[in-house]
Amino acid sequence: MDKSHSYIDKIGWQFDNTYTKLPNYMFSKLSPIPVNTPEVVAFNYSLSKEIGLDFSNIPNKDLALIFSGNLLPRGSDTIAQAYAGHQFGHFTMLGDGRAIVIGEHITKDNKRFDIQFKGSGKTPYSRNGDGRAALEPMLREYIISEAMYGLGIPTTRSLAVVKTGETVMREIPLKGAILTRVASSHIRVGTFQYAIFFKDKNNLKTFFDYTIKRHYPYIKDYKNPAIELLKIVIEKQIKLIIDWMRVGFIHGVMNTDNMTISGETIDYGPCAFMDRYDPETVFSSIDYHGRYAYFNQPSVARWNLERFAESLIPLIDNNKDKAIKIATEIINSFSEKYKKSWFEMMRRKLGLFGEDSNDESLIIDLLSWMHKNNADYTNTFCFLMDEKIEESKIYKNQGFVNWKEKWQKRLKLYDSSPEKYLKLMRSVNPLVIPRNHKIEEVLKDANSGDLNPFSNFLKVLEKPYKKQTKTNNYQFPAPSNKKKYQTFCGT
Repeated sequence: MDKSHSYIDKIGWQFDNTYTKLPNYMFSKLSPIPVNTPEVVAFNYSLSKEIGLDFSNIPNKDLALIFSGNLLPRGSDTIAQAYAGHQFGHFTMLGDGRAIVIGEHITKDNKRFDIQFKGSGKTPYSRNGDGRAALEPMLREYIISEAMYGLGIPTTRSLAVVKTGETVMREIPLKGAILTRVASSHIRVGTFQYAIFFKDKNNLKTFFDYTIKRHYPYIKDYKNPAIELLKIVIEKQIKLIIDWMRVGFIHGVMNTDNMTISGETIDYGPCAFMDRYDPETVFSSIDYHGRYAYFNQPSVARWNLERFAESLIPLIDNNKDKAIKIATEIINSFSEKYKKSWFEMMRRKLGLFGEDSNDESLIIDLLSWMHKNNADYTNTFCFLMDEKIEESKIYKNQGFVNWKEKWQKRLKLYDSSPEKYLKLMRSVNPLVIPRNHKIEEVLKDANSGDLNPFSNFLKVLEKPYKKQTKTNNYQFPAPSNKKKYQTFCGT
């Protein structure tokens, strides 16, 4: 590192890079490709403090150098990870085609985080890609990942977005950018699929041991850690998908390489939030058959977990048939566990305590009414919490009035009071989500150089369950006359 930048050492980086101790075929060592004129567009000072880094005395020009990869911090060890994955059901060998992990940072309370650049140039896994990223999609990931964090949903997070000063060619020329992503790791179901592909049980065991040491060290001494890991990842993914369904989030590209072992949401390419309730909602431009539609997310999660279980078969038992039987029994528990968790989540959204034999029909009837009447998913629950909703005429519909009477009767069970059930509802029903048309508005402004709308939007999304003076500006669904909203991969 240049002596003129020695004060950068005082930022607080504490790298302990363990992934590079794995077998060499699991990654490739390489450096980010330098960029011309990096410039900071967004920086997450709140996150930097949370992970023990202090950038308060670092000039913007040096921030830009650091988070473009032009000036790597001392102790970094830059790699692109290899992995495989089923993409839309088809297996393929993959890897970080435009991302580089610069190192594993350890916080003062001994938490480990991958620090990764996205859009940092070609890697051995880029295939025909240029390894770069465009500004608007990187700002989009910044918005949605931070919104997910505010919603209390496990997620990778965004630390910085830097313009590169270069042009990225897609269908049209776009401004280039690099996102810095923070994750508890980038170990995916697809990483295990990659590890088992070479049919080397010793290497698979090495990677398995690494994974449990990094994420779930308490299962190391269990009788069968592989079984325990499968159970844990199933529980983590059920919780994650339930959270997605709770807020109307549609990931859009639930390939096995986008399912993490940690249970964090990762890859915010074609994702979006649902306005009007429709279980078949799809936003991704390439999801022609609705594989990753809103209501399909639980079944896809199970399918992905089956692929994970297949990767663990050699470690579950030396007898393959016995191992398959054990894994199948565990996977078969998914549906019932998910169903139970989903109903519990929906009861919370409706402020219902305890259980009643009519709860299922009450919940399904509401969702059916919402679907039939094109009701806004988020705002319907806001209306039930007595929030003022601009488009409230729909809730005078006789079908809704009849349903509401049944709901109010159910609320009186289990000694529930308005104060009690509203507190429960407000803990799980956001007043504001990152609506798609609002995201596009702030991205357009940001691309033109005006970052104020972007910053204001982020401030509101920090506290989505709290009433804020500016909340109303973000609660309107997209006008119904707008063309179908689409999101895209690989931009």
